[in-house]
Amino acid sequence: MPYLPRRLKGPLSAALRLFPAILVTGPRQSGKTTLLREELGADSAYVTFDDPLERENARTDPEGFLDRFGERRAILDEVQYVPELFQYLKLRIDRERDERGRWLLTGSQQFGLMANVGESLAGRIAILELLPLGIDELPEGERRDVERAVWLGGYPEPRLRSELRDLWMRSYVRTYVERDVRQLQNVRDLRAFETFVALCASRHGQELNMASLSREAGIAQPTVKAWVGALEAAYLVWLLPPYFASFGKRVVRSPKLYFLDPGLAATLTRQPTAEAALAGAMGGALFEGLVVAEAVKAFTHAGLRPELFFWRSQDGLEVDLLLPLGGRLVPVEVKSTATPTPRHARPLDRFSRLAGETAAEHGLLVCRVAEERPLPGGHLALPWWRLPGWIEERLGG
Repeated sequence: MPYLPRRLKGPLSAALRLFPAILVTGPRQSGKTTLLREELGADSAYVTFDDPLERENARTDPEGFLDRFGERRAILDEVQYVPELFQYLKLRIDRERDERGRWLLTGSQQFGLMANVGESLAGRIAILELLPLGIDELPEGERRDVERAVWLGGYPEPRLRSELRDLWMRSYVRTYVERDVRQLQNVRDLRAFETFVALCASRHGQELNMASLSREAGIAQPTVKAWVGALEAAYLVWLLPPYFASFGKRVVRSPKLYFLDPGLAATLTRQPTAEAALAGAMGGALFEGLVVAEAVKAFTHAGLRPELFFWRSQDGLEVDLLLPLGGRLVPVEVKSTATPTPRHARPLDRFSRLAGETAAEHGLLVCRVAEERPLPGGHLALPWWRLPGWIEERLGG
């Protein structure tokens, strides 16, 4: 399978010059190990803690385990399985104060892993996140096909070997979602968890209603909260928070739930084909989720934490996405249309008037238009596949 250079290699190169250790986190199969091995070359030693023998070696003899690398740079894969190793890494790093880029770690579980890193390696480690492929990381000829983008998603294996898509997605759900993610919360009832994940997928792009999920899944609301947290920790879902500045209006308080990979969302909602996915009842949500995920990746793969929002007041004012750029919020409407009209710009106008200096001068309508097109009020209709590059330009990338 060919290697596609990742945008994160820029932040990775900078981190290698500044920190003794770098942690690359992200969902399983997003390309973390491939990124490190391709960018750092054959001189680096490599160990994966998916191997139970390596896990046992690191736990029972951590000093001996670290000694075996000598002076070589080491890539330690899936370190969430050996949290005991972090304190010994700290001691090793403190003894080798002038070494940079010596220890490369990967992990696929966000919150518990971050707690261990924060306790043991604070100030000694750079933390980067690698999500599935963004549309701007694909070959030029692959970037504009929205049906393939939704159907194949961004995980490298199904994206680059589309004939394996169905088998890969089903296997991923079984091995990662239903096994590894369940273990984050020690979920014993597999059937209840399967039902819960499917219900979350059916709410892709909607506000998170824990009471409704609790009733339909037959589980308590604290369990809903914990299981949503597990999906978030595993980088499967993104919770897009509402923007709280009221501008004189009452606003919603619940985040919107998106699956970060549109191909996985299509699989979990049992879409039969790529064409049916966008043409059916979930089409609008799948397209909106694709755009939100591309915005998240644009910030994340630049080495930044995405501080994204949506806005919806209780009297009907709605903006799908707010991007923090240049000290202001850029309002973004997302519509699965190839024919933008002036009415599509109305929410952008209304938000800009209410937000005043908080809002950017102009907003975006991200849609399926073939090329950029001006809209009334100075707003811009932007092809959906151009959004990551548009953000990157304004981040100075």
